[in-house]
Amino acid sequence: MIITAIDVGTNTVLMLVARVEVDESLHVLDDVYRVPRLGAGVDARKTLDPDSVARMIAVLDEYRILAASRAPDRIVVCGTSAVRDAADRDGLIAEVRRRTGFVLEVLSGDEEAFWSFQGARSGLSRHNRLVVVDIGGGSTEVILGDAMGIDSRVSMDIGAVRLTERCFLHDPPLDAEIGAAEGLIDNALGAAGTIPRSAVQLVGVAGTPTTLATLAQGLTSFSQQAVAGYILHRAEIERIWNQLRRLPSAGIARLSDVMHGRADIILAGTLILRRVMDRYGFDSVTVSERGLRYGLVLRELWRGAVHREGGGA
Repeated sequence: MIITAIDVGTNTVLMLVARVEVDESLHVLDDVYRVPRLGAGVDARKTLDPDSVARMIAVLDEYRILAASRAPDRIVVCGTSAVRDAADRDGLIAEVRRRTGFVLEVLSGDEEAFWSFQGARSGLSRHNRLVVVDIGGGSTEVILGDAMGIDSRVSMDIGAVRLTERCFLHDPPLDAEIGAAEGLIDNALGAAGTIPRSAVQLVGVAGTPTTLATLAQGLTSFSQQAVAGYILHRAEIERIWNQLRRLPSAGIARLSDVMHGRADIILAGTLILRRVMDRYGFDSVTVSERGLRYGLVLRELWRGAVHREGGGA
């Protein structure tokens, strides 16, 4: 099957087009991202900004044309934190349908966590026991499990865009603002409970860990080959953190091309990762370029298999 999965996030809109085999191996045909920041201001207003919506729909229209060239068997479009938090999401869903023909499905936090885990797991050994941390723009998911299933998952309303908008009023942020952000993260993690550490590997997905892996290697542009599976040690993250916290977002933007659309929120994302690692006692994190969109591709593969076994076409 050829499956297209589009992840409409708070900061980015990601599209994966993949040919998927029955053994669940994925052959990537297209893997692209844009940064319309749909969730700008949603945390405070609880409604979507019209300019952000227009940017996001323009991205979806671009993706519609690109996906059509691959003649996919299935297309799935899912919204996460910004969409589910917006009081006017029904209007957005209707507008997306009218303008692009896409049906925008809104994932719950638990659903986002589950499929992010499946996406991350697809790129690693099936025998590994994992804690997956998915730092998005509006929320952060922490999921524990292995190939047999998920033991626990939590979705917290703490993400890089949300935390930046709530706490960082200066550029670069003041020490007091960073302290306030740490308090919000720690409170959210405290409510999330504990995670057993035995034979567990921490895996980071989404833009924060991939950006940090790019910076750690001194790369000026993104390289999937260099980032996938890269192990970020806590000391390395601390070195980058100390560099970033002294720079305004304009200075951060000059560090690498991967900072496009992330320069003003990477500090918050890094702070979340640091606090997660400290909370659960991890001294390293394995970086995965996979995540929700990969999990959604697998979801559609499994649904197709169930349909065929049930006698469908």
